[in-house]
Amino acid sequence: MIQVSDLWKSYGGQPVLQRLHFEVKKGEFFGIIGPNGSGKSTLLKLLSAIESPDSGNIYLDGKPAVRIKPKELATWLAVLQQETLPPVGFTVREVVEMGRFPYQNWLGTEKDDAGAVIDEILSTLGLNALQDRTLDKLSGGEKQRVALAKVMAQQPRLLLLDEPTTFLDIGYQIQLLDAVHRWQRSENNTVVAVLHDLNLASLYCDRILLLDQGRQMGVGLPRQILQAEMIDKVYGVTPIVLEHPVHHLPQIMLQSRRE
Repeated sequence: MIQVSDLWKSYGGQPVLQRLHFEVKKGEFFGIIGPNGSGKSTLLKLLSAIESPDSGNIYLDGKPAVRIKPKELATWLAVLQQETLPPVGFTVREVVEMGRFPYQNWLGTEKDDAGAVIDEILSTLGLNALQDRTLDKLSGGEKQRVALAKVMAQQPRLLLLDEPTTFLDIGYQIQLLDAVHRWQRSENNTVVAVLHDLNLASLYCDRILLLDQGRQMGVGLPRQILQAEMIDKVYGVTPIVLEHPVHHLPQIMLQSRRE
């Protein structure tokens, strides 16, 4: 689904990403982690073809990303950012319907009625009771579910997530990622997620890319990447890494340096 080779990106002569080389398989939940300023969000912009690399190649579904027309790309790639909703005043259903834009003609209509698609998404994400409510009447967690519903309405084969749980409490974090994971598995879609929480990355990602100062420190299974020595090297903290008692995946416990 995604092939990246010898990828470089700089701003103002300052390297932000250097010599990245990895691939993301179809149907995979792929995570990107790293400290602040490591280039995670920049990488997502390049993968979504919002920006172009200085050098190197990105192939999306076998095609050079820079050669895919935006409207064509929007029919099978969607991006869920931290702030993706329009100004207040729109209802939940109206916002979700905006996700159908790539399939509409210049009159704003589609060849086929997408009402059934919208109904199914609202039901899947538990938004039926909220569909006539305006955005200003929603909580932060509800708004993020609406944002997810909007990108799901695009019916993408590839979904990019830019730290989608940053402003959510732990209950909404699990709820959102569970919804993404169910959708990804049922449709055999591909998800690439920039995640701040290492434990969430371990629980949901099939493989993880670790960045530090724009460099690729490793890519592999959660148990290969989330090791105490690697985390200490990149984040500057020495954690205790334990196995989750149910999922049998690595989980991070932090240690205080206080005397």
